[in-house]
Amino acid sequence: MIGVKLELFDGSVAMRRLLLAAVMFGAVSGAQAADMPDFLRGSIPAGVSTPTRNWDGWYVGGQVGYSAVESDFSKSVVGLTNFIFRDSVLQQPTSQFNLLAKTTTQGTGFGGFVGRNYQWDDLVAGVEANYNYFGGLSTSTSGFNSLEIVNPPGQVNPPGVSTTYGVTLTGRAAAQIKDAITFRARAGWAAGNFLPYAFGGIAVGRMDVSRSVTSSVTRRDDTTVTDVLGVTTTTRGPTLPVPAQSQTLVEQRTNAFVAGWVGGLGVEYMLWDNLFMRGEWEYVKFLQVKNTVIQANNLRVGVGYKF
Repeated sequence: MIGVKLELFDGSVAMRRLLLAAVMFGAVSGAQAADMPDFLRGSIPAGVSTPTRNWDGWYVGGQVGYSAVESDFSKSVVGLTNFIFRDSVLQQPTSQFNLLAKTTTQGTGFGGFVGRNYQWDDLVAGVEANYNYFGGLSTSTSGFNSLEIVNPPGQVNPPGVSTTYGVTLTGRAAAQIKDAITFRARAGWAAGNFLPYAFGGIAVGRMDVSRSVTSSVTRRDDTTVTDVLGVTTTTRGPTLPVPAQSQTLVEQRTNAFVAGWVGGLGVEYMLWDNLFMRGEWEYVKFLQVKNTVIQANNLRVGVGYKF
């Protein structure tokens, strides 16, 4: 009996020692685990998840670009011909002449921008003013058209009389974009160091525009009669000039401010700290100036600083 008690006593002592050793080992292990790197404790290592950049605030920068401009001169001289042929039967038919063609030109430019961003989590919205100076963005065209117009609408003749007008028009037009400023609203989505965005707004361009036309008009009255035997005879009349409608008009506007609208896409990348670079495509269409429609596609790269 005494031997049995001693065995039990020895067993309980051994159990207590085992529990004490386990507690001490767990404490040491916990302390060591606290000192271990995050990735050894099962968490995501620092740097694997890139935080969103702070794009909020004012920014300013400079840029260079390449532009392709299309000028539609097809109706450029209509305003001049309408004046020459005002209150005459030739005004309507001559306004349909497609005397001049569309032209294109390319060139480079440079400028700057300033804006303000507002950020809500990953959504970035803001406003921006963008100025660009263009070098060599000028184009011109000329054209010639000659047509016979027989009894135009509104022509009143005696019975048997037919009137034929011979109209010759020679025209020329030119346009040059000097610079432009755009006021844009934009919205983008922040993705790490990248900020892709879209924008739209209004544009104001400064241009030199000119156009000229020379008209030469003749008139011929032919008389057709039918005798008692039913024989029809046409007598061709003389071709006479019409001095009042044979003239040259020239019109020119220098430093004309022309409004329009703008839209496009771009992306910015934060290089380091608050320094970023951008690339964008911009489309601008201006309102008619002297019956000429001008539109431009601009590709630009720039560098900016966010405050």
